[in-house]
Amino acid sequence: MVAVEHHFDFGSPNSYLAWKIIPDIEKRTGATFVNVPILLGGVFKLTGNQPPMVAFGNIKNKPQYENLEMQRFIARHKLRKFKFNSHFPVNTVQIMRGAVAADMDGVLAKYMDIVFRAMWEDSKKMDDADVIREVLDAGGLDGARILARIQDQDVKDTLLSNTSASVERGTFGAPTFYVADEIFFGKDRLRDVEEEIVRATA
Repeated sequence: MVAVEHHFDFGSPNSYLAWKIIPDIEKRTGATFVNVPILLGGVFKLTGNQPPMVAFGNIKNKPQYENLEMQRFIARHKLRKFKFNSHFPVNTVQIMRGAVAADMDGVLAKYMDIVFRAMWEDSKKMDDADVIREVLDAGGLDGARILARIQDQDVKDTLLSNTSASVERGTFGAPTFYVADEIFFGKDRLRDVEEEIVRATA
């Protein structure tokens, strides 16, 4: 089976929207997406990129059009629970290190489910350690343990390594997908991702 990777950061609403429809692609293709935590702020520093609200904020009509496309995507996939986080932008260092720790502990899928929902459905302030702990505890994970683990040097080093390796491979934002060596950026390329999976496995 062809290797498929999903490089993500919880701070990106587009990462959430992509995550919601990845399971459907997995069902249709039989592929399994490997989730790779990266730090979007680190990606921006390494590539000279900027958040869209900064890069395009002063361009007449473009922010409005980008919002229109997001609303079309939400409607097409019936993602009615999506809510723009009222605390945006959220510093995601803690929760992205938490993703690395969860991956090391074999619970990344559950962790992603809990944190993505907290960020983009429940509008939680997910750069507040107390909020993070409460959200993880409520979701059935040990919040205190994960918060302790994010201070471990191997967790910090892995997130940095994931981020730099992703940039070296071609990443400049999130979500980014790799089907074998083919790169696809953004939720709007998921149809292309699916087509490439089918092509590569034919």
